[in-house]
Amino acid sequence: MYAALQPFVHEALGFGLILVGFVSGACLGGGFLREDFLGGYASPRRRLLRLAHIACIALGVLNLEFARSTAATSVVASFGFAFGALAMPIACVLVAWSRRFYPVFSMPVLALVIAASAALKGVLS
Repeated sequence: MYAALQPFVHEALGFGLILVGFVSGACLGGGFLREDFLGGYASPRRRLLRLAHIACIALGVLNLEFARSTAATSVVASFGFAFGALAMPIACVLVAWSRRFYPVFSMPVLALVIAASAALKGVLS
């Protein structure tokens, strides 16, 4: 039978994603004063790259919190949070690069919804 990922895996993933979020934010911030940077402030490409940057930080923190929760023994929640945290920024970047990747967005969203549901079930039971 499968076992949940060890808490240190979620911690390493969390801090790693936070670091990637900070570095990618610094890279994006380097061009924010230019009006036409990545197609302008409201362009879908720029919005998706900002979403990827924030998703790294937010989902990194979520993995840190999950590692410390009582639900951390849930296999479904463990793998769902890890997969969703890695797949969401990747999906954002892929869709920013080419809209044909838009269907990829559903994979991390579904994984995170399932993971949150499993974690909630574990906490409530």
